[in-house]
Amino acid sequence: MFSHVMIGTNDLDKAKSFYDALLGTLGTKPGFVDRHRVFWRNKGGTFSVSKPIDGNAATFANGGTIGFVAGSTEEVDAFHKTGLANGARTCEDPPGIREASGVKLYRVFARSRRQQDLRRASPRFLTRIRKVG
Repeated sequence: MFSHVMIGTNDLDKAKSFYDALLGTLGTKPGFVDRHRVFWRNKGGTFSVSKPIDGNAATFANGGTIGFVAGSTEEVDAFHKTGLANGARTCEDPPGIREASGVKLYRVFARSRRQQDLRRASPRFLTRIRKVG
């Protein structure tokens, strides 16, 4: 359904540093800089950050969530730990199994502590989901 997800940022260098570390936990290579944007690609698709092309400040979508797929619970844990080490904070329960609509998922939510530096797609910008059981 989707070819890519792009979110806004006001600081391209900080965003690249943050997502290089975070997405590296999924085996994604460092992002490719293209003028005012950075792209990370893997077999699951493309994630990118961009300075708004209209010249206005980037803002976030309250209530939005971007989900990243992990191959194991260890990847979910590493993703979360790396996010916290790079300025994110947990906004719900720690990583673990959650059940919703009869589906068990091992997941975690987190958000940026420095939203003025790295504008996120939402307060819940890190979502790691893996089906279990």
